[in-house]
Amino acid sequence: MNPAKRREIFTRFRTAKPHPKTELEYRTPFELLVAVILSAQATDVSVNATTRLLFRVANTPQAMLDLGEEKLREHVQRIGLYQAKSKHIMQACRLLLEKHDGKVPQTREELEALPGVGRKTANVILNTAFGQPVIAVDTHVFRVANRTGLAPGKDVLEVERQLLKFVPDEFKHDAHHWLILHGRYVCQARKPKCPQCLIMDLCEYKEKTI
Repeated sequence: MNPAKRREIFTRFRTAKPHPKTELEYRTPFELLVAVILSAQATDVSVNATTRLLFRVANTPQAMLDLGEEKLREHVQRIGLYQAKSKHIMQACRLLLEKHDGKVPQTREELEALPGVGRKTANVILNTAFGQPVIAVDTHVFRVANRTGLAPGKDVLEVERQLLKFVPDEFKHDAHHWLILHGRYVCQARKPKCPQCLIMDLCEYKEKTI
């Protein structure tokens, strides 16, 4: 895909949705951290339903530790892998208090040192909470980048590097959100909604799906 096509894709995304944002509900970087940890292999809808209640009783590292792992598990038990996630959240809270004065760090290295936080989660926090121009590659972003020809890659790290290389700087901050939303609602895994796609004429996969 040539640079002009890539620029036009993101120009259209921006025109359609000038201020995209995550569908996870949060008010602070810590709430976002917990929500993203819980969101692995779970829908944003189920996470939001859980955190609306959870954050009423515990929305800081200290409050989460005071709540205790058993009570935390009760709050998040409808989320997949809830036992492991509960353990990771409690361990992360301890490290935040011990090493970061209870605040969510703003570097990838420090974030990835927290239990339950991998590269994708770190990128979500850096981008969404702290405004850094990084791109988190989840299943939706991976699929859209490969299917459209925007930034093909064999694995998520390669796709991330390709996106950082090819996405024009002016679009980098919001690219992650546009691609997720496009993959979630239009360029879906089993049956992409090509007739509804605003970049159909630019997509290098369209002829296979129409």
